[in-house]
Amino acid sequence: MSVSTIFIPASVRIHSTAIVESGVKIGAGSAIWDNVHIRASSLLGEQCIVGEKTYIAPGVQIGNRVKINAFVYVCNGVTLEDGVMISAGVIFTNDRFPRATTPDLRELRTSDPDEHTLPTLIREGATIGAASTVGCGLIIGRFAMVGMGSVVTKSVPDFALMIGAPARFVGYVCRCGEPMLRFHRQQRPESADLRCEACGRSYILREDSMTEAAVSD
Repeated sequence: MSVSTIFIPASVRIHSTAIVESGVKIGAGSAIWDNVHIRASSLLGEQCIVGEKTYIAPGVQIGNRVKINAFVYVCNGVTLEDGVMISAGVIFTNDRFPRATTPDLRELRTSDPDEHTLPTLIREGATIGAASTVGCGLIIGRFAMVGMGSVVTKSVPDFALMIGAPARFVGYVCRCGEPMLRFHRQQRPESADLRCEACGRSYILREDSMTEAAVSD
């Protein structure tokens, strides 16, 4: 293990093969598994899990109770809010028009963030399925579900279910992850009152915006 930081509580578990660079902050109760590389100035919250051979770029912001599985690439400009699930093999991007060199091919471009670096925000509770690729300059909404192998090229609404390459909007899911409503593109409703059969939570769909119904006392 290579660790050169003073921002790691004693309750954090770091595998002996992991590399944690200077300036990284990791919250209490988090676990960093084998061959993970966390670059300088990244922030991980409490009770997070980072799976084997995952790379987290400089300056990445990660909330509490976030689960990142094995072989994930998290580039600069990505923010993961609380309770996010990033499944195995997910790749994030931060440049829509990447080049290795300057246009005259005489100078290698730096990998440092610049004016071309675009941020991506994954809102609380969202899940990105295994082997998915996430474009840059996007927002993945609260508790959204991106199916495995998807290619996300547009921002995703709260509670939306997205599948395919490019990912398409095919329904809504509950906080618990169970699908509540599925539709073909031409049959997408503008309004509905929904209830999750698995956990009983209720939702209101109005003008393509999904909100949670208020719970009465």
